[in-house]
Amino acid sequence: MNNYTPVFGSAFLQRAELMAVEAHGSQQRQFEEAPYWRHLQRVAATVLRYSANELLTAAALFHDILEDTSWDEQQLKERISAIASPQHGLLILGWVKELTDEFSKSNYPDWNRKRRKQAEAERLSKTSSEAQTIKYADIMDNSRSFHTGGQSFAPKYLSEALYLLQVMTKGNTLLREEALQVVTREISRLNITIPSR
Repeated sequence: MNNYTPVFGSAFLQRAELMAVEAHGSQQRQFEEAPYWRHLQRVAATVLRYSANELLTAAALFHDILEDTSWDEQQLKERISAIASPQHGLLILGWVKELTDEFSKSNYPDWNRKRRKQAEAERLSKTSSEAQTIKYADIMDNSRSFHTGGQSFAPKYLSEALYLLQVMTKGNTLLREEALQVVTREISRLNITIPSR
């Protein structure tokens, strides 16, 4: 498992962490030479730090499973049921589903990226405060990954991230502020001009 080391102390989160590592397998991060699960650990650790909610932290570990792995919703539901009560499992799965991109290229092949991302931003603005809290942590970690590569993609991503943070206002306020600072700092560091919407 690419030198996997658990970062969480509780038995529940360690089981969730192992599940996320298994689901993502040997996937690598696009702009850093690291296993994908390290991104999940960082996002989940940020969520735990700001929320102290282990169920939300588990959802953060799973937030890309339906979008970026071969696992489908039923498989994820079954796996979650092995580590959480039915009630808690429904909460976790619900947050993961809220975070799964509905306006993907495969679902909307005739739409350009700008149209898809605009529709996804509108959808995400209506999601729960819990899902938005995870998304803030995800944006923060993704934005920091441009230190190691991806400078050509950075302007597009950071512009979209800034817009998301402007329209998603229901999550943890302090985490949203930190995410805004990280995105703004990266925009400044890379000398990017953000077009007005």
